[in-house]
Amino acid sequence: MQFYEKFYKHCKQTDVSEKVQRNWKEDWFFAYQYLNGTNPILIRQCKQIPPNFPVTNDMVCEFLETSSSLQEELEKGTIYLVDYKLFDGIQTNTINMKKQYLAAPLCLLHLKREEILMPIAIQLKQKAGPENPIFLPSDSVSWLLAKTYVRSADFNYFELVTHLLRTHLLAEVFCVAMLRQLPSVHPVFKLLNPHTRYTLHINIIARNDLMATGGVFDQAASTRGYGKFEVLQRALTSLTYSALCLPEDITARGVQGIPNYHYRDDGLKQWAVINRFVEGMVKHYYPADKDVLEDTELQAWIEDIFTNGFLGRQESGIPGTFLTVQELMKFLTMVIFTCSVQHSAVNSGQFDYCSWMPNAPPTMTQPPPSTKQNLRFSELVHSLADCKSSLLSLILTRTLSFSYSRNAKLGEYPEKYFTEKRPQDLILRFRSDLEKIEDEIKSRNKSTELMYTYMLPSLVANSVDI
Repeated sequence: MQFYEKFYKHCKQTDVSEKVQRNWKEDWFFAYQYLNGTNPILIRQCKQIPPNFPVTNDMVCEFLETSSSLQEELEKGTIYLVDYKLFDGIQTNTINMKKQYLAAPLCLLHLKREEILMPIAIQLKQKAGPENPIFLPSDSVSWLLAKTYVRSADFNYFELVTHLLRTHLLAEVFCVAMLRQLPSVHPVFKLLNPHTRYTLHINIIARNDLMATGGVFDQAASTRGYGKFEVLQRALTSLTYSALCLPEDITARGVQGIPNYHYRDDGLKQWAVINRFVEGMVKHYYPADKDVLEDTELQAWIEDIFTNGFLGRQESGIPGTFLTVQELMKFLTMVIFTCSVQHSAVNSGQFDYCSWMPNAPPTMTQPPPSTKQNLRFSELVHSLADCKSSLLSLILTRTLSFSYSRNAKLGEYPEKYFTEKRPQDLILRFRSDLEKIEDEIKSRNKSTELMYTYMLPSLVANSVDI
């Protein structure tokens, strides 16, 4: 830990990373990251405590509102849950001949009257039992250790699922199907090509250097080899079209009412303006549903995505064909949003939130505790990633967070594929709408202690290019 602190001091820090280092132990900051950190897509409203997470009122009543019970707070909609069940039973890594560990935690959070979200209970394994205690904020160092295991699980989930699968690999699916099925003069090709630029290139680099056997991820993280691919397979099997459409996802997770959820607020604004832009483009080229139905190249594109990208899973909700103009508009909005805004939201903050390793350990070197024994802080430090894993994680997050100024930003179409007046007017209006959002975000940030900038249109790349 001391070695890492010394090395970390020589790295060029950001305003956010400095605040992360100061606040990583704080409960409010732990909860804040579920809203505006690198993984803002997991938190969901909890109406009923899961049977495998037997939290009782007696356990948490002192952490709730005065004279309120857990059941009352559940009914009011102020209780939230984050569940890492995807990691249950996953094979973990061995680094420097030492076994690594990955928890599959459940975390319960409470939204207080002061509009502050706070964690109130953590269980580190999925199966309830006497050797799987429920940790509480009153458990001192044991509570901090439990939060650290959760943060390590969150790092692995974020890198493999939220970042790699749900932006990089999906963008590749959309891109490869486009190159296979759509000629370069097709309006959908011209619309989407700027949003797939460099994606294949960056994904090949990721496969060869980061995710390959013996690559950076294998050397640093608690999942490797079969384990990391099992995580990706499980995540793909449970991935739905609705979860990729931000307005539907926010509703499904019941998180409309959480204050200061900047990812949600900024994302919904940009989803709306992307959708308006797409609507204008699509209706220009497809005035009626029959125009969509009769476009065999377009139908081949979506069939390719459904069959090869989502493995023909009907339960995913991904369409196998487009029947209406509305269906096409929604899907294209999702594609552009995923390849630009969503990737920026989950990629750009990696150095900010993960460079201070104790806040986002890539791995844990000790098994999750089976008792709530009184621990010393030195024992917590002994459970963290070793120096090599920590430094590799630091290098990885710094590299992936770097923004290349030459890349086209959202709303920029330098290739000028569209020469007609109507599409050109739509692009200009799209840029104008994004500039308004830019001003709104900057105005909001003036009054926030932790500025949220990852969805500023001027910083959002058009494509998954880093």
